[in-house]
Amino acid sequence: MCIAGYIFSCGALLLLFYWKPAWDVWANCIPCNLQEADVILLRTTDEFQKYTRKKVTWIDLSKLNLSVRDTSDSLFIADKDSVINRAIMKPELKVRSIQVQKIWYIWDLSMKQFQKVGSLDDSNSCYDIHDKFGTGLTREEQNIRRLVCGPNAIEVEIRPIWKLLFKEILNPFYVFQTFTLTLWLSQGYVEYSVAIIILSVISIGLTVYDLRQQSVKLHDLVEEHNKVQVTACTKDEGCKKLESHYLVPGDILVLEGKKHSLPCDAILIDGGCIVDEGMLTGESIPVTKTPLPHMENTKSWKTHSAEDYRRHVLFCGTEVIQTKPTGKGPVRAVVLQTGFNTAKGDLVRSILYPKPMNFKLYRDAFKFIIILTLIGVLGLIYTVCVYVQHKKPVAETVAMALLLFTVSVPPAIPAALTTGIVYAQKRLKNKKIFCISPQRINICGQINLVCFDKTGTLTEDGLDLWGLIPSEGSRFQNVYSFASGTPLPWGLPCGAMASCHSLIVLDEKIQGDPLDRKMFECTCWEMEDSSTAHSKAAVPDTSVIVKPGPNTRNAPVDGIAILHQFPFSSGLQRMSVITQQLGKDQYDLYMKGAPEMVTSFCRPETVPIDFVKELKVYTTQGFRVIALAHRALNMGKDVELDNLEREEVESDLTFLGLLIMENRLKAETKPVLEELSTARIRSVMITGDNLQTAVTVAKNSGMISKTSKVILIEASEPEGPTPASITWQLMEDSKQMAAGITDTCVNIEERTIPERESNNYHFALNGKSYQIIVKHFKSLLPKILVNGTVFARMSPGQKSSLIEEFQKLNYYVGMCGDGANDCGALKMAHAGISLSEQEASVASPFTSQVPNIECVPELIREGRAALVASFAVFKYLTLYGLTQFIGTALLYWQLQIFGNYQYLMQDVVITLLVCLTMSLTQAYPKLAPYRPPGQLISPPLLLSVILHTGITAIMLVCGFLLVKQQPWYSEMANHRESHSGNPSILTTYFQSCCSPSLEFAFSSSLLTSMLYTRECSFSALQRSGEFTS
Repeated sequence: MCIAGYIFSCGALLLLFYWKPAWDVWANCIPCNLQEADVILLRTTDEFQKYTRKKVTWIDLSKLNLSVRDTSDSLFIADKDSVINRAIMKPELKVRSIQVQKIWYIWDLSMKQFQKVGSLDDSNSCYDIHDKFGTGLTREEQNIRRLVCGPNAIEVEIRPIWKLLFKEILNPFYVFQTFTLTLWLSQGYVEYSVAIIILSVISIGLTVYDLRQQSVKLHDLVEEHNKVQVTACTKDEGCKKLESHYLVPGDILVLEGKKHSLPCDAILIDGGCIVDEGMLTGESIPVTKTPLPHMENTKSWKTHSAEDYRRHVLFCGTEVIQTKPTGKGPVRAVVLQTGFNTAKGDLVRSILYPKPMNFKLYRDAFKFIIILTLIGVLGLIYTVCVYVQHKKPVAETVAMALLLFTVSVPPAIPAALTTGIVYAQKRLKNKKIFCISPQRINICGQINLVCFDKTGTLTEDGLDLWGLIPSEGSRFQNVYSFASGTPLPWGLPCGAMASCHSLIVLDEKIQGDPLDRKMFECTCWEMEDSSTAHSKAAVPDTSVIVKPGPNTRNAPVDGIAILHQFPFSSGLQRMSVITQQLGKDQYDLYMKGAPEMVTSFCRPETVPIDFVKELKVYTTQGFRVIALAHRALNMGKDVELDNLEREEVESDLTFLGLLIMENRLKAETKPVLEELSTARIRSVMITGDNLQTAVTVAKNSGMISKTSKVILIEASEPEGPTPASITWQLMEDSKQMAAGITDTCVNIEERTIPERESNNYHFALNGKSYQIIVKHFKSLLPKILVNGTVFARMSPGQKSSLIEEFQKLNYYVGMCGDGANDCGALKMAHAGISLSEQEASVASPFTSQVPNIECVPELIREGRAALVASFAVFKYLTLYGLTQFIGTALLYWQLQIFGNYQYLMQDVVITLLVCLTMSLTQAYPKLAPYRPPGQLISPPLLLSVILHTGITAIMLVCGFLLVKQQPWYSEMANHRESHSGNPSILTTYFQSCCSPSLEFAFSSSLLTSMLYTRECSFSALQRSGEFTS
C-alpha cells in the first residue's frame, strides 16, 4: 500500500516519510520483539525526542575460518566477560549490530539488549588488565575483535556533492518554494519565477559549498591520525610494525622514544611517559602518565583509581613527548578504546552531531509560521468564496487561492533567524574569537550570568613566590622572603620544593606547570636531562635528578632522584613524589597541595596550633597558599614503586610549612567585570583554589563590592544520629577578622534563608559543602545559587554540575576558563569560552586567542547584535508578508493581482537586499543594562505586528474604497493584469517601506551600514518613481 501511496501522491508520501522517519517505520514495519527486529526506531532522550530509523546488520564470523568449538559454552574471546562472547550466535557464528552516530552496538543474547563495542569492559580490575591483556591477543581474537569493533579509524567521509545537494533540495523550505514557483509559473509569472530560481540556485550552491568545505576540513583534520605506524605485540607473532587502523581493544602497544601522536586510547601498564594534552584541554602543558598498578583485587580499574584514573590513560590525539622505560623493558600500554569510542573520536562526534540547543527563539519562530499559515488558510477560504461568487472556473479558483496562501508565509522566514550569525561570526574571527558552533552566537545575546575560573583567567598564569613559612616542632618559624635574593638554605622544605613537581627537561628547557616552574626556580637547583643523569647515578631509568646549582648555599646532598610520581589531580587537590638522595638507600615522600588537604594526611602533633589563623592571614590578602609535607619511607630496595598505591604511603606525614605565592589580577579583569555589572550581568567565580583566597580575589576584582558582605556556607555530612547541617558565618573585613567570625542564625529544618537585601550579600562555599547541599538540601540550593558568587575547591565534575543547576534556574550561562580543568563546564554552558592559543579548541564552542576575559563582553555584544538583527529581519519579513497578503486580498475582490515586475521588484530588488544588508550593522559599543527580547511570542512584538498590520489594512481599505468612488474610476478590462498606478499597489509599497523595526540598544545605527543606507535610498527612489508614474 505504501508503494501505491508513493505513486499516487507523486512522491509526496515518500518525501513525508523522509522528514518523519517514525511515520515511515510505523507504515512499513510490524511491531515485534527487539530481539527479532530488522528495523529499529530510536528516539533521543532529550526534550526534542527526535526519531531515527536504523537497520539491523549481521556480522558474519564464519568467513574468518575460526577453529571449531566443541561446546556452545566455548569462548571466542579470552576475556570471558566480554560482550562479544555473549553476542555470537552459535552455530551460525553471526552477530546482530547497529551503528548509531558512528558507534557500533551488538546484541547481547544474555542481557537482551544492544551493548556498545569498541572498548574494553569497565568491569576489568587492575589485575585483569595486566593478566588478560599483558601478553597481547592471539591472531584469531584480533580478527574477531577487528570484524566486530571495526577499524581503529576516525573516518569522516568527504560527503559527495550530489548527496549534499540532494539533502539541501529536500529541505522543507526549498520543497515549499518549489511548489510555490510551480504555481507562479503556471500563472505566467515567468520573469519573477526565474529570478527566484536563480537566487535559490545561488543560495543552494553557497550552502553546499560551505558544507563541503567543512567536511573536507574535518576530514583532513582526522585523516592524518588514521595512518600512523605503530608497534603492536601478539601472543603468536611477538612485536611488529603495523598501521594503526588494525589496532583493536586489548592489543599491546609499544611506545617508542620518538615524538608521536597516539592513534587510540590506551592504559599504561609498563614504564612512564610525558604527553601533551593540548588538543583535549587547550593548554599545552606536559602531563606525566604513570603505569596502572599490578594489584590483585576485584574492584574495577576505574573505581580503584577513583577520580585519578586519567593519570594512567593515554588519550587519542595527544602527543607523546617523552617515554621512560623501566628495567623490565619498553614502555607498553593496553589499547583501551578505538575509533570513535576514543576521547578524540568523542570530540569529533560532538562536531558531527552537536547537541541541539533548545532556544526559545526557534520554538517561537515555528509557532509564528503556524500562525501565518492559519492566516493563509483564511485567505484561501476568502479567495474561494470570491471566485465562486464570480462563477470563475474551478482550476482558476484553486490556483488563485493557493497563490494567496503562499503570499502569507514568506519562505525566507526560517533563514531570517540566521542572517545575523554569519556576519557576527566573521566579526568575532577578526577579533581572534573562533566558533565551532555558530548557532550559539544568538544565544550569547541572552547571557545573564557568566562563570569565571580564577587562575589563568581572572589572574595571571605566572605566580610570584612571596615567601616560605617553615614549620618546626609544631610551630611556625620566621618567614623566609624570596625577595631578599638570599638562596634558600637546605632542609626538608627545600627538598620538597626541589623535587615535588612534574617538570621535565625537553629540548634543554625545563617545561611543565607554571606553579611548579616558579617553585623550582626559586630553589636555585638544576634539573638534568634523564639521558645525561642516568649515566652518572645508580638510579632507575625512569627517574629525574635534581641537583644543587652553583648559586645555592652549601647543601649536604649531591642530588635527589625523583623515582615515582603521584601526579596532581584537581579532585584530590594534591600531588606527591617518592625520592631518594643520591648515595643513600632511604626513600622519602614529599607532598604538596591544598593546605586543608595536606594537613589531613599529616600527624596532628606536627601541625601548628595556629595553622587555621595563619592560613587566613594570607588567604584573606589574596595570596595563593600551598602546603608542604614529608615522610621518610622504610621500604626495601626491591620494592616495586610502580605498584605502590598513594593511599599506602600518603599517611603519617610531617607538616613542613606553607609556601606563599602571589597571584596578581590581569589588568583587563576589573574593567570587564565592572562592564558586566553595569550591564546587569552576574559574575560568578568557580575555582579549585582556597575559599579565602577566592573571596579576596573576588573583592579585589570588583566581583564583590567593598560594601557587600560575604556569608561563608559550610555543610556537614550526617554522622550517626546527627543529621546533615549547614553553618552560616558572616565574613568580616580584614580589620575585624581578628575579632572572630559572626554566626548567622538560619532555620535549617524549614530550609529557609533570612529575608535580607539580596544585593548586599554574597554566598561563598567550597566544593565539599556544595556536594552536601545538592545531596541533602536540594530545596535550599536555588536560594543559595541566586546569591552565590564564590565557589572554591570545586572539582571538574562539580563545576559542570553547578553550571547545570544555574541553567535549571533559567539563567543563560556563559563560562570562561583556560580549558585545563574546565572542559566539562565549558561544554555544559550555553556559551563556553576557552582562553587558548589554538585557533579552534575542541574544549568549548568558542575559543579566544587573546588570553584575557575581554572576549566575554565582546561575545555578548556580538550575540546581542546578531539576535536583534534576526528579530529585525523576522519582523520585516512578517510585516512585509502580511502587507502583501492584505493588498493581494483586496485586489482579489475585483479579480486583480499584482503584475509580474511588481512582484519582482518587491520580493527581489527591495526585500531581499534589505534583509541581506540589515545585519551588516556593527554591534553597539557598550553593553546596555537590559537584554534584547529572547522570544517572538511576546506582548511588545505581537502588539507591534498587530497594530502595524491593522493600520496597514485600514489605509489599504480606505485607499481602495476612496479610489473606487472617484468619477474618473473605471473597471479594468483584463482582471489578470495590474498597472503600477493602482492605488492598492502604491499603498502596499508605502507600507512595506515602514515595516522594519529598528533597535539601537544592541547594534549600531543602521545608517552605519553603507550598503543598507544605499539600499534604502534606492528603494525610496524606486517607490517615488512608482508613485509619480
